[in-house]
Amino acid sequence: MSPEIRRFKEPRAKNPQRGFTLIEVLLALALTALLLTLLSTGMYVVARDWNDNTERLDAKLDESLAILQIERALIAAFPHSFNSTETLLREVYFDGEDDRLSWVSTVSPQRLAGLTAWSIDAVSDEGIGEGIGVRTAPAFSDDPSARLDNVETRIILPGYDLEISYLREPNALTREWTDEWLGSEQGALPLAVHILFRATGAEGSDYELIAPIKAWRHRSIMPNSLGAGLGQ
Repeated sequence: MSPEIRRFKEPRAKNPQRGFTLIEVLLALALTALLLTLLSTGMYVVARDWNDNTERLDAKLDESLAILQIERALIAAFPHSFNSTETLLREVYFDGEDDRLSWVSTVSPQRLAGLTAWSIDAVSDEGIGEGIGVRTAPAFSDDPSARLDNVETRIILPGYDLEISYLREPNALTREWTDEWLGSEQGALPLAVHILFRATGAEGSDYELIAPIKAWRHRSIMPNSLGAGLGQ
């Protein structure tokens, strides 16, 4: 007898595998593209808001640093004197009005040795723009006005103007603010300088500083009167 041949049949899988249909593939690709679009849009919005906030913060920091530099220069104001070619007398250099100010300080923006003449005023010029104009020049031992006039104006606070007042002491019991101070007439510096930086646009914020001047009196030039004199 021939041996019995047993045939074994492989069992069929109960859940046979099948490929994705074209519609399923297209739907998956569409959903993936939609998710990527939403993700990239969200990242763009976040990045744009971040950049806008960073730019506004940088602008605020620049404004604050510029005002801080002016404040430091005013606190370190020095009663620089020179021989006037008109009066042939020795005068104190300080020329202040309600919208402009020129003075000499021991602080230099370039951190150079020696005294530095400063000038700030409100500028509205199509060529250089609108804002607070700053000029600096070496003071040397003479009148630095001509050197300041020859220096190019630098705009540090675009979109701002300013209002300046000066603290005086008419008598021992009274102190008051005035909108003009000329060192050539007073023979001294004011006790303090108050500056209001006013924003000309609706989005800007006003800034205010009060800089006390310690070295208000020249060592050899007497104030012309108590009205000039900041207390004797």
